[in-house]
Amino acid sequence: MMISLHIMFYMKISPKAEKHLFDAGKYIQEYQYKSFLPNNINNIELSWHTPEVDLLLEDATRLIGELNAYSMLIPDVDFFIKMHTYKEATASSAIEGTRTQFDEALLQEDEIEPERRDDWTEVQNYTKAMNYAIGELDRLPLSMRLLNDTHRVLMSGVRGHHRGPGEIRRSQNWIGGATIKDAFFVPPSAERVPGLLSDLEKFWHSEGAPIPHLIKIALSHYQFETIHPYLDGNGRIGRLLVTLYLVDKGLLKKPVLYLSDFFERNRSAYYDALTVVRTQNDVEHWLRFFLVGVGQTANSSKKTFESIIKLRAESEQKAMFMGKRAKKAIELLKWLYSNPITNAKNIARTMKISTQSASTLARLFEEAGILREMTGYKRNRMFIFQQYVDIFTAPLNID
Repeated sequence: MMISLHIMFYMKISPKAEKHLFDAGKYIQEYQYKSFLPNNINNIELSWHTPEVDLLLEDATRLIGELNAYSMLIPDVDFFIKMHTYKEATASSAIEGTRTQFDEALLQEDEIEPERRDDWTEVQNYTKAMNYAIGELDRLPLSMRLLNDTHRVLMSGVRGHHRGPGEIRRSQNWIGGATIKDAFFVPPSAERVPGLLSDLEKFWHSEGAPIPHLIKIALSHYQFETIHPYLDGNGRIGRLLVTLYLVDKGLLKKPVLYLSDFFERNRSAYYDALTVVRTQNDVEHWLRFFLVGVGQTANSSKKTFESIIKLRAESEQKAMFMGKRAKKAIELLKWLYSNPITNAKNIARTMKISTQSASTLARLFEEAGILREMTGYKRNRMFIFQQYVDIFTAPLNID
């Protein structure tokens, strides 16, 4: 409820008398429908009238800086980033209708019920796509080449895999509606897409217009979703673009900020904010929504790291009192930060110990309150690092 109220405070529709300086584009009459043709945004001169944008920009920039500092100070931060990525993959896929829960995403494929494996695979692909893209940033700048390659990973072997993975669309697509005639939104025609993407790519790296990075990525996400360059997977790549931009421009050294959870919790407001730009040229509406999301998510992510630090200290203290098994216990605890659902077989393989020794370690962790047995079986038991998983599934913390 706090999130909705907070957004409503900033999401006031601008008065009709107010003249917007942003020109989003125009509708083009096609054969039996109208498509929306966005204007180019490279070298755009952008201004806004409401002081809320300045205040939100200042607050979001400060919180991004604090989050970045946390990510650089925490030892073994990549273990925790893996969990952030799974959470992002689950939330971003949920916006597209996938129904895999966070704890399910952490399981192995053979532990997923057959009827739920398609959704599970889509979440896994998003995770692979994110990891691939972040890794490629070490040798490639943010570019459509990078996004196309990432899209190919995202769509490999899942629903929509036949719809041109990694390829810019060559036919018309649309959003909502049974047919294009009654669609909610029709993006620009396919022949216009390459030019629009070229302009967007220049915008990412242009130093001509002095636009703050958070404003720039807000506009970039809007423009990308409006162009809708792929036949499928546009929403997921467009949301992934936000994190890639922040890392590419050095605002974040590590990929620790993901907006999909915020967008999922406020899905109607998210779609409305994008639509208002196209229908009313009200880019400030979208900027306020986006900056609220960045600020709240950065603050919540920082608090997540604080909770992890506290839990880590408590858990390591427990592990150190496991006698002769303390060394292996510390090693197992470290591994659990990126694999919080496991069984004795996986522990044995990871720790290079016997299954019997692994079962003993799991029992000690259970007695210490670190792990919880989640099946109720005497055999084929599964264990979950519940307190750790709960940190990532708790409601967005915006206090």
